[in-house]
Amino acid sequence: MTAPSPRFVQLHRSDDAAVRAELLAGLAEQPSRIAPKFLYDALGSRLFDAITELPEYYPTRTEAAIFAQHGADMAQHVPPQAVLIDLGAGSCAKAARLFDVMHTAAYVAVDISVDYLRESLQALQQRHPALPMLGLGLDFSATLALGGDVTDWLAAQQLHSQPHVVFYPGSSIGNFTPYEALALLRQAHAACAAGGPGGGLLIGVDRVKAANVLEPAYDDALGVTAAFNRNLLLNVNRWLQADFAPAQWDHVAFFDAARSRIEMHLQARSAQTVSWPGGHRTFAAGERVHTENSCKWEPQTFQQLLADAGFGPATHWTDERGWFSVFWAPVA
Repeated sequence: MTAPSPRFVQLHRSDDAAVRAELLAGLAEQPSRIAPKFLYDALGSRLFDAITELPEYYPTRTEAAIFAQHGADMAQHVPPQAVLIDLGAGSCAKAARLFDVMHTAAYVAVDISVDYLRESLQALQQRHPALPMLGLGLDFSATLALGGDVTDWLAAQQLHSQPHVVFYPGSSIGNFTPYEALALLRQAHAACAAGGPGGGLLIGVDRVKAANVLEPAYDDALGVTAAFNRNLLLNVNRWLQADFAPAQWDHVAFFDAARSRIEMHLQARSAQTVSWPGGHRTFAAGERVHTENSCKWEPQTFQQLLADAGFGPATHWTDERGWFSVFWAPVA
């Protein structure tokens, strides 16, 4: 008997010239910035996995506890036999825990490259041989248009009329400014509305809390997050053939209460000039490069954001400390 195999579709194609232009434009700004997606090369992804195991980093285990405690109640809201569309799927582990409790009809794992998904999704298919699976290479931070490949695949599986549930765990929505988050959520609404009745969004959201809880989660005692942040410079060196020296940069993370977000920066330890073919950038001692935001939300504020994106009244579940929430927002 032939073993089942997931299908893979690569919609995202890397444009090396465009990536270099994006990096150079960010470095030219005052202050400089580098998009957080450049944190996640192969080493950066492994370092982030290590971060999730740190005692200071509460989001991953807190969200997992919410799903463990409230999964049965969530299943009363999320429609059965839905197509589960997992944004930033990575290892697919979080979505896999939902298959049985949510009675999922099909699984679409979305990440910027199907190469990253391939091994995980193939192993997952062996454990769930009856569940149709599709790996979709898509940079959904640019667009969440799933395209005809997904539509045709669902039609071939006779699943085109099933409700669509977009799953976005981990509070990755926090990497977007409120304006950017609204734009992404509107696209998520369109993806949910493209399926049969009953679809919606299941999303993890980190909440506002005291700085003495938030800041250690992004600046741990072992320095793993610092290594994660500095590794971004090695990735930039590869893209630009630049000569950033990571040891000459300090990791800085702090909570900006006015903007309700953690900011991560790299700060030059001394005056230095970074060069690449055709250009250079001089940094003063203490000058910073902004590498990531992680916005934190109050439940009522995020519920309003969901409403503004077109979703109906949302339900949310939280942990006993009120540190994290998982929202279910149906298509209105």
